[in-house]
Amino acid sequence: MGRRGKKKGRPVSGWVVLDKPVGMGSTEAVAKVKWLFNADKAGHAGTLDPLASGMLPIALGEATKTVPYVMDGTKIYRFTVAWGEERNTDDLEGVPTQTSDQRPTRDQVEALLPNYLGVISQVPPAFSAIKIAGERAYDLARGGEAIEIPAREVEIDRLEIVSHSNGATELEVECGKGTYVRSLARDLGRDLGCFGHIATLRRLIVDPFTQDDFVTVEELQEARPAIGDEETAPDFSALDDYLVETAAALDCLPQVALTDDAAARVRLGNPVIVRGRDAPVEADEACATARGKLVAIGSVEAGQFKPKRVFTA
Repeated sequence: MGRRGKKKGRPVSGWVVLDKPVGMGSTEAVAKVKWLFNADKAGHAGTLDPLASGMLPIALGEATKTVPYVMDGTKIYRFTVAWGEERNTDDLEGVPTQTSDQRPTRDQVEALLPNYLGVISQVPPAFSAIKIAGERAYDLARGGEAIEIPAREVEIDRLEIVSHSNGATELEVECGKGTYVRSLARDLGRDLGCFGHIATLRRLIVDPFTQDDFVTVEELQEARPAIGDEETAPDFSALDDYLVETAAALDCLPQVALTDDAAARVRLGNPVIVRGRDAPVEADEACATARGKLVAIGSVEAGQFKPKRVFTA
């Protein structure tokens, strides 16, 4: 029987709230951060196109178990729509498909924005990761195939003008999961009768993280220790200081504080009695911590916390 391969990387856990630069893809960013931290496992919470910059939350180690909760978080984007031209990718990368000499006034754009608030129906871009009959839409689109992507409901809480000129409008949007800002620019242009596409796009917020959590690739590179063949293990402490606690991703859930003894029981998969004046009585999902460290996600039923997913770090 062959020997089992040694697991690669450190068992480091937490969130890296990366300020992704323009030109770097999300997969490339995850690979870069995973290498910098020498982490054994990594994933991201919400793709950013290479032409977009801003917040890309990257989960390391045990934090990958909390990715769905960050994916569901509210997002804030700041973007510029260039008027007069619609493109097949709905951004600067594509080729023009429709043009117009018309340019909207600020008042015309402002008057249209209330139509995009609340729950709206939106067709994702043809160049997107949406799956059509098992194939990615962008693969079909690049192959020249005409595709129809069904509309879906998305939620927009806020849409405001930041600045306006004759040829472009800068806007800020606060929206829910699954919203495509490129589709928003495309649809605004069509409704205004002048067409439009995304010229710049920056994600400012992915709830629960804020811009105070931002870290750049350059900062991470500077903090990474030199790794050689020396006998002493490299010191990653300066780099690990940039990590946000895994539990931060679960601020949206009811919180259950455990004693060390209760935490030990929960880590073995056992239910424990919930104590404390502020403890939830019933909850379909709750987050259990001990000494500020994440222990488990579970439910609270009949005064007991019942673990469903346990965390080791």
